[in-house]
Amino acid sequence: MAQKTFHRSDRVSAQLRRDLGTLVHDAVREHGLPSVSVSDVEVTRDLAHAKVFVTALQAERSAEAVKGLKEHAKEIRYQLGRSMKLRHVPELHFHYDDSVDRGERIDNLLRDHPDLQGDGDSEKTE
Repeated sequence: MAQKTFHRSDRVSAQLRRDLGTLVHDAVREHGLPSVSVSDVEVTRDLAHAKVFVTALQAERSAEAVKGLKEHAKEIRYQLGRSMKLRHVPELHFHYDDSVDRGERIDNLLRDHPDLQGDGDSEKTE
């Protein structure tokens, strides 16, 4: 049986996603930012940098939320360093994850497309 390989950066990424979820939630409440949640974290192989992808409940306020998180990135990184047992905590780079918005847009386009609207019959009989 083949054994899966798990790189350290993958494990660190998963731990960062869990811890940052809590820290970002606290920062949003504390600083009055629009509500966001951490959707993914990508860490470089040398663990020096981490891209933190967030989704916003209000897509129109996403830029404001990401800007606020970038302003508080050093404070969040400091708190992350206190909660994780890492020698070097990665530098945090916040990005808006628009995959949810794109999926919703595609869903709406498909729903509104007249050729894809079925009347319940999958086969036509003549």
